[in-house]
Amino acid sequence: ELFTMFSNSVTNGGKTTLAEKLKNMLPNCDIISQDDFFKPESEVETDERGFKLYDVLDALYMDEMVASIRNWMKSPASSGVVTEEPQNTCDNLKNVYILIVEGFLLYNYEPLNELWNRRYFLTLPYEECKRRRSTRVYQPADTPGYFDGHVWPMYLKYKSELEENSSMPIDYLDGTKSQEELLSYVYSDIIQELNKLRE
Repeated sequence: ELFTMFSNSVTNGGKTTLAEKLKNMLPNCDIISQDDFFKPESEVETDERGFKLYDVLDALYMDEMVASIRNWMKSPASSGVVTEEPQNTCDNLKNVYILIVEGFLLYNYEPLNELWNRRYFLTLPYEECKRRRSTRVYQPADTPGYFDGHVWPMYLKYKSELEENSSMPIDYLDGTKSQEELLSYVYSDIIQELNKLRE
């Protein structure tokens, strides 16, 4: 039995850390990260201000990402996923394979829409998001004004499009909460969903 969950986030919202911690707690769990599908810098478009447009789907090899997800779903046991059960895993979940897909542009890409069981979206207010972004080192490095000129406006545009699409159930999470609180909530929610699937 397959269970797929998507973790989407504003930049530096905590999705990768959350995904890694969940992987260690859940049975037969694997992660596919959208960050692994970025095009090389030479293939990413530049706008009239000189900003590299990384926060758009055209900056990613999305076909390859979808293919990777579908390949995992065809044969999760051969994907290299660790099949040793975490402690306290319920007996009725031992034959379930879980895939966490984490990224920043997942929910507006139509070919992914049919593949989910649960969707989560980590949000941050502007000041906290900008503060966290400033502590990270990127390759290529952010140019002056990049956050305000490209990153944050694209996030607002993307989130607005999601909120207008009421047919798409998404669980919005407050990224300012502690990792422990977020982890506890998402883990409990997934276990509840898995138990429903097994009933």
